[in-house]
This record gives sequence, C-alpha cells and structure tokens, in this order.
Amino acid sequence: MLAALLALAACTGQPTRPGNASAADHPSAQIVTVGIAAFNDFHGQLEPPHQSVLVPDGKGGTAQVPAGGAAWLASAVDAVRGRYPNHLTLSAGDMISASQVASSLYLDEPSIGVMNRIGVDFNAVGNHEFDRGRNELLRMQNGGCAQFTATKPCQLEPFAGARFRYLAASTVDQAGHTLFPATGLKTFGSGAHKVTIGVIGLTTRTTPTLVSPAGIAGLTFEDEAATINAAVPALKAQGADAIVVLIHEGGKQQGSPDPQGCNGMSGAILDIIKRLAPGVDLIISGHTHAAYICHFPATDASHPLLLTSAGLYGEMVTDIALQIDPVAHKVVDAQAHNVIVQSAPYQSATRLVLQDDRYPVFAPRSDVAAYVQRYVDAAKVYAARPVGRLSGPAQRGDGGPLVTGGTLGNLIADSQLAATRSAGAQLALMNPFGIRTSLVPAADGTVTFGDIYRVQPFGNVLVTETLTGAQLKAVLEQGLDDNGPNQGLAPSANVRFTVDLRRPVGSRVTGLLVAGKPVEDGARYRVTVNNFLALGGDTFTMLADKPDAVIGMTDLDAMRAWIGAVPVRQVPGEERVNVITP
Repeated sequence: MLAALLALAACTGQPTRPGNASAADHPSAQIVTVGIAAFNDFHGQLEPPHQSVLVPDGKGGTAQVPAGGAAWLASAVDAVRGRYPNHLTLSAGDMISASQVASSLYLDEPSIGVMNRIGVDFNAVGNHEFDRGRNELLRMQNGGCAQFTATKPCQLEPFAGARFRYLAASTVDQAGHTLFPATGLKTFGSGAHKVTIGVIGLTTRTTPTLVSPAGIAGLTFEDEAATINAAVPALKAQGADAIVVLIHEGGKQQGSPDPQGCNGMSGAILDIIKRLAPGVDLIISGHTHAAYICHFPATDASHPLLLTSAGLYGEMVTDIALQIDPVAHKVVDAQAHNVIVQSAPYQSATRLVLQDDRYPVFAPRSDVAAYVQRYVDAAKVYAARPVGRLSGPAQRGDGGPLVTGGTLGNLIADSQLAATRSAGAQLALMNPFGIRTSLVPAADGTVTFGDIYRVQPFGNVLVTETLTGAQLKAVLEQGLDDNGPNQGLAPSANVRFTVDLRRPVGSRVTGLLVAGKPVEDGARYRVTVNNFLALGGDTFTMLADKPDAVIGMTDLDAMRAWIGAVPVRQVPGEERVNVITP
C-alpha cells in the first residue's frame, strides 16, 4: 500500500510530517497521551557490553558513546516512563540467548528476572528465543525447573518465569495454534478518556534458516504482513484505539549512523510495510541490530505510521509518545526519540571509550544491579578462569561492503582447524555474523573464559564434512549473493581467495587456494564449520545434510585449547581474503 510513498519517509529524529494530523487539529477532543519505552535484541547483556553507540560528532565524522548494562537500562526505562502517566514497556525480541556468560550459564533465567524487575509488558518472540528449543522457551514464559537442555536449570533459585507476556502471532504449531498469544491489549483511563492499545507480536519468517531445525520442529513461521493484516480487525473489534506491532524483523540506514535518522532505509521491514493494510500506527522492530526512527506517510494523510528500532544490547531505549483521540478512536500524532543508555567508560580493542557530556549518564538502578551482581559473582568461577595469552586485541571485522570476520575470524578458524585435524580436516571456515564482539586481552595479554565466551556464546559444536572443490566454492559464493549483508566466511591460515564484488552474483570468488594449490572442482576436501552452518544456517545451504559429517568438540573448547597451547598466541595479521569493491 505504501510502495509509492516510502521514499518520502522523514529522516530526522522527531520530524514534522506535512499532512499528518496532530492534537491541535482536534480541539474538541481530550487527547490522551500514551508513552512507550521500547527496546530490542537485549541478548542477555546483564553487564555493560563494552560496546558503544555511534553518533554524529558534529564535524562530519562519528563519535562513540559507551552504553548498555541491565541496571543502566532499568534507569533509562524509568526515566522514559516517568514522562507519561500512561505508559507501556515493550520489547521486539531476542531478549535472551547469545548472552553474556553470567546469563547463559544459568539458561538466561537472570535476564528474565531483570525484565520482570524492569516491568516489561510484552515481548515479541525473536529467532534467538528458539536457540534452546521450543520447550525451553515455553519454560521461560511459564517458569519451573524442568530440564530440557544439557545445563541444569534453577541453579541459584527457583525460576518463576516471565511476568510479561510473550507474543508470537505468526508462529503456528501443527494444530494451527499460535505458540504464544498473537496479541495483547492494555487500557488506560476511564469513561470519555479511556483508550486501549492493541499489540501484535511476531517473529521473522526467516527463523528456520537461523536456528537449529530440532528446536522448531512442527512449527511454521507465517508471512508477517498477512499475519498483521489479519490481526488488526480483531483488535479493533476488541476496542483498540491504537495498533502497535512488535516485530523481530528490521532494516538499516545507509551512510553515517544516526540513531535518530532514517537515511536510505533498506531491509525486509520495508517490504512488510508496503503490504500492510490501513490500521497500524506504530511498528517497533529489531533483528538487524540497527537504530532508526522513521515516519512514513500513509494512504490516509491523517493517520501517521511510525517505525522504530533501538539498536541492540540495551544500549538504547526508544521514547515514544502516541497521542490518541478517544472520541475518534485513533492516533492523531506519534513521535519518537532514541535515548542512549550511557553507562561506564570502557577499553575497546583500539582505545579508551569515554563518556560523552552531550548525553545524560544514567546511574545503575540499585535493585537490578544487586540482582545482576549475584549471578555475575556465581559465574566468576568460570568467567575469570585464564585460558591463555594473546599478542594483542583480535578485532571482529565490521562494516564495509563485505563482512569478513577480521583478525578474530581468522583466529577462530585456525582454532577450529587445529581441533579437528583428527577428523581429517584440511581447512576451516567461520561465519562472521557468529562473532559477537572483539577479543580484547588484559594488559599482560591474559584471556579469560569469560572473554572467549562473549565472542562465541552460542554453545556450538564443530562439524567436519566432505565437500568437492565445486561445492566449496559454491559455499563461499552463498555468502556473497546480495541477499542481505554480504558475508565472507573467515578461512583458516592455509586458505586464500579473492572476492571481487564487481562480478555478477555466483562468480565473485576467484583464485581459491588450499595449502597453496588451486582448488579443483572434482577434488574432495574435509572442511570444518560450526553446527549452525552445518545445518544450513545463514543461508549456507550447501553445507547441510552431508552424510560423512563428524561431530567434534565445542567451539569454546577449541578456542581455549588453541590460545592455551603456546605461551603467547599470535593474532593472525595476514590478509587471507582479498576484497575488490566496485
């Protein structure tokens, strides 16, 4: 419906939208304001994640603002809600999994505990919520100590489950029922001032390519736009004056990052918006780990449509104000601003990131800080254990036309090859999107288990399988198909190739060498990857269903052994993938 209008989306944090109605256009109505504190992709980041929000520096470049941490997020959410007598707190998925060690060692029970204390109302189910399978996800909602994973639940305290409601409108089981409720309602005020917010929550339909098939067996992930369009009339019939969509799908801006901007938006969320019927007022999105505020014109000029995302890891919270006419039963204005959850300074892989006095610094909320500290202290016996020493920081390769994993991707691939030589491995490949953060040792080079856990928190195991030379090349090409960000698999030290992004899709990999020799199409090669890739994850379908696959140790055990095998492990600095850009 909005295809012809998407290009007109405003690109500032709180823009004026010509043609849209506002409270001033409704002098006879008592406009009711509902505030929303929204975030997404928290990923169990109980402590400050030692990452930053990039913002314009006012000089044509960017500046870094240290942000995140559950106790700081709690204070930021409190600050947003404090502006509104009527308020909701909403999350757009991936609240758990791919978490910090203090959350993951305890099956993310403390992350749910944090969100209960923050006071979340609804959370859309993200793809990572399925990482430990359907039954464990249901336990997150319902509580209890039933064991569905190799890790024992309820290690520190009984687990009561989430006090907020998971929503999963597009996730359907074999009986045709949604795994969790599709929608929720919340009402404010009474009489002539009564307004009701209807919330639809749903997961990206690409989830089957992102998680282990065993964890979602029997579930179907239906089309997002069709699901939303079917839910809107039902919510309206139940009295909803405003419709909010929580969706674990999103987009990204082009050019310099601006948390308040909407420059050159692209991504799957735009296709979903194009196919929406009238009725949606606000879309709170996630999945892409990006931050943006977008105002879209709608077919009805008096009906605003607002799209938001708050980045990742609790580094931001979106402050949203919906102004609702309770007589006309509609939203007359919607505004939003991404609030940076500025926390403590930290040492990055390259420099000390200091606080930025252009933005408020939040104090950690004491009750959440104390709760988090209990789990951090319990995890220290694992997290603080040294595994070896590195020659310096190993950086994750971010940005640019091709993500390759940087020096850290190379280090991981080397560790995985060394760990699977006994299975006949000749080379190893690591997916850069499976690397969560750079690896920064202490001043003396010491690396702890907690350090490597932050890099690879998924609990993957290594799989060694046979590919022909033609299949190996096809695997590398699958990451370069322009279907989303291009991802160059990071190779072990005995592999070299060139990626020429000027060439057509399917023919971008050239000069592929293994052990210094050109790869032959008909030759057979033993290749090690993690089990996520071996199941066809990240659309690397060429790696799936190999009959001679051998299961090995976990990726963390491989990394721990590799770093600890020598007094100081050198970070590989050589160029293994030569990238040619247009």
